Amino acid sequence: MSLSFIVKEGFSGIGRAKLPAVITTVISFFALVLLGIFGSVSLSFYDVMQELRSKVELEVFFSESTNESEAVDAAKQMKAIRGVRDSYFVSKEEAAKIFSHDFGEDVVKILGSNPLPRSVKLKFLPEYTSPDSIEKKIVPLVRKIAPDADIRYNQALLGRIEKNARLFTILTGGIGILISISTIVLVGYTIRLAMYARQERIRTMRFVGATGWFIGAPYVIEGALQGIVSGLLAALTVYLLLDKVLLTYDKAIYSILQPSTLLIFPAVVLLGILLGIFGSALSVGQYLRGISKW
Repeated sequence: MSLSFIVKEGFSGIGRAKLPAVITTVISFFALVLLGIFGSVSLSFYDVMQELRSKVELEVFFSESTNESEAVDAAKQMKAIRGVRDSYFVSKEEAAKIFSHDFGEDVVKILGSNPLPRSVKLKFLPEYTSPDSIEKKIVPLVRKIAPDADIRYNQALLGRIEKNARLFTILTGGIGILISISTIVLVGYTIRLAMYARQERIRTMRFVGATGWFIGAPYVIEGALQGIVSGLLAALTVYLLLDKVLLTYDKAIYSILQPSTLLIFPAVVLLGILLGIFGSALSVGQYLRGISKW
């Protein structure tokens, strides 16, 4: 028996069980739409978190005993620390200008001198912006370079960012897994109904020596076809919801979600195929193991 026969059987199987195939495709479609939306929101949230992490700064204020050249040299050493993306040295003069810009007063005129310290601002690669990375890896190295410096960063804000990121990841991951499992069970149930409807034919094929792969392959193809159809329809729907409806009614949210959609569209189609194949393969395997005991 040729591969073309197996593929033909997979297509004809849908024709012989139209109603279950349509029901499975429709429900899989809704599940994939939900997964597509959740995926887009999750990726966008991840991008926002990365953007917030990239804005995390650690400020190092040098003591008065540290002169200009020593401070500049220390800033260069800090920039070479692993995980530091960029460093910006702030001289006493620049600090006075920043003070004047923020408060509208000239600190030198008020006090007669410039008491503002030299400092350096450090920015980090996103993967090094967790509280543990900064506190346990970055800060000790900075203290070695500038033992007398005053080190400051917004630890509370950084902690909240990480906490919210973990919570959101757990929630979206859990919902996504639940929807995926439901889709697999549904596809498998439909395939099993189709196999029960043709159990006499399957038993006959078993008796004449057909392998389990040869018997089950058309049903796996059937599940994959249902997954392709539901995935394509879901990708189109997510596109219409995000790139048409959302763009019309809320451009701000659209601008946040839009970059992730280029990944979501093919991912939804691929996920539909994988869920269809996995659900049908699981059901076929269980069914064939069951009839082997008859």
